[in-house]
Amino acid sequence: MLINWQSRQLRLKIVYYGPALSGKTTNLEQIHKRIDPNNRSSLVSLKTDGDRTLYFDFMQFELGKICGMSPCIQLYTVPGQAYYKASRNLVFRGGDGVVFVADSSAERIQDNQASLQDLHAYIEEMNLTFDKLPMVIQFNKRDLVDAIPVEVLRENLGTQGFAEFEAVAFHGEGVLNTLKAITNSVILQVQNSLA
Repeated sequence: MLINWQSRQLRLKIVYYGPALSGKTTNLEQIHKRIDPNNRSSLVSLKTDGDRTLYFDFMQFELGKICGMSPCIQLYTVPGQAYYKASRNLVFRGGDGVVFVADSSAERIQDNQASLQDLHAYIEEMNLTFDKLPMVIQFNKRDLVDAIPVEVLRENLGTQGFAEFEAVAFHGEGVLNTLKAITNSVILQVQNSLA
């Protein structure tokens, strides 16, 4: 969280994390479409030739007052490919909350596990604890023929106890519910720390 005391503005950073092609960028594109253009910035996207997110997507939108300050929520995605670990860490630095986007496909279970382990390791490197960082789990691509049952995904990822949502981000299903949950968790934590 960054506070500009002079302008009474509070910047909060939410990072969408997960394996390559799990739907992180699609989430931000759907959110961007649904937020009033007067309350959001442009969506900035850097992509490789293969149309995958290379560095980050960035979007901010404004809410009402929190503790007398105007909040500005910044949304980022990290590149999911394993060889972009340094970029992921750079984008994630200073994050106030995380949405872990898991791919529901049966063939992607190991990719989900590896990405979540990478997130765990980075959180430890930053001297944070997993239970102190607001996090929401999104089980994306629930419309796939080979989608694993949510109970199996939850057990394989060890994400019991976190708020979770099923989604089909391509159609916008579950996207705003996920955003509301992580935003509320981050704001609650900020209010508690500022109180």
